[in-house]
Amino acid sequence: MKNSKYLLTAFALCVGNALSAQDLSTISEQETTRLVKTLSADDMQGRSSFTPGIDKAADFIQGEFQRIGLTPLPAAKGSFKQTFYFYKITPGTAQATLNGKSITAENVLITSSAEKLKWKQSKKRKVLMIKKGENARKAFSDIMKQDTDALVLVHPSHAKTFEMFKRYLGKGEVKKELTKGSSKVYLLTDATEAKKYKASTTNKIEKLPLTNVVGIIEGKRKDEYVLFSGHYDHIGIGHTLDGDSIANGADDDASGTSAMIMLANYYKQQPQPERTLVFAAFTAEEIGGFGSKMFSEQFNPDQIVAMFNIEMVGKPSKFGPNSAYMTGFERSDLGQLVQKRLQGTTYSIHPDPYPKQNLFYRSDNATLARLGVPAHTISSVQIDKDTTYHTVNDEFEMLDMAHLTNMIKAIALGAQGVVSGTDTPTRVNKALVE
Repeated sequence: MKNSKYLLTAFALCVGNALSAQDLSTISEQETTRLVKTLSADDMQGRSSFTPGIDKAADFIQGEFQRIGLTPLPAAKGSFKQTFYFYKITPGTAQATLNGKSITAENVLITSSAEKLKWKQSKKRKVLMIKKGENARKAFSDIMKQDTDALVLVHPSHAKTFEMFKRYLGKGEVKKELTKGSSKVYLLTDATEAKKYKASTTNKIEKLPLTNVVGIIEGKRKDEYVLFSGHYDHIGIGHTLDGDSIANGADDDASGTSAMIMLANYYKQQPQPERTLVFAAFTAEEIGGFGSKMFSEQFNPDQIVAMFNIEMVGKPSKFGPNSAYMTGFERSDLGQLVQKRLQGTTYSIHPDPYPKQNLFYRSDNATLARLGVPAHTISSVQIDKDTTYHTVNDEFEMLDMAHLTNMIKAIALGAQGVVSGTDTPTRVNKALVE
């Protein structure tokens, strides 16, 4: 009788493993390739926020959710698209004089939320300097955080850093609400004082839409959520290199968005999950994570059991093919639970090997992690060596599709315990989150 029991147990395990293998076979390289190629094609124009290209990408993702058979969130009134509005503030041409001399426009940078700025000399306004020999990047960042108006004199030795910040800030600022805020005028000059100055600009202010695309598979425990996400925006059209100006964002993050869609298709073909599964394609990650921030307002964070955010998984990690790493690994035991599920397979998930890169705070997981959710990003990019990041060379041809497909399978296997309700990860300590 005892031997019969062992035989039945062994048989059940074999059947379970066979079913698992059969289920994972629905995650195919051919289908993954179709998704990544579509999202990173030239006609998506780099999927920059507030462009026709990102609208086209949202339509495509919505179509995939419909094809798979996902359900919109109850509050979404039947639509997978969740559109909200932000203000985009685009800097106009800046003009300035200092100590009676005109400053050329290329050496002037003005940041302001006001439609019009017109400054004259004022004792109430700070005059700051970024001197020769200073860490200009840090100085710029520190000044930008100050909530006071300031005129900033930047030494010409920092011309490259000045140009970099001007190019970055020149793309415009995005805000949920128009508030007065502080204004800064940066002048690239060898002057060490500002006896007299003037500065003016007229900004372009537009109220524009941003759209997340979200679908669910309702679980038996309706109010316990497991979130799978990826951001579908990228940086759009940039500097031309070898005749190409479209930053296609194949790895960043067509790879993660495609993985999320593949997982939605995989889970839809399984029996009803124990926990409700949420699949989200976030917008505006590249300009401040606004999509994930708006998404977080729709849920009680205490009901989100775990978040698997997927970003840049199209190339093998430093740990080899079929491996990835999880950011903020030490902040909850989600990574350990995933590792346990992957034991005995060819797949592996490791702690983040790039702690100095601060990756835990550089993707859409950060918003929910700050609310205590075990929210982590799974990635495989060798960020310290990758030469295509945020360039026109982030193309489909640069990806390893076998690796990407296997990472989707790894996430499906690794998340099995959380989805089935048998694993519940520890919460992130909100007091320790920046």
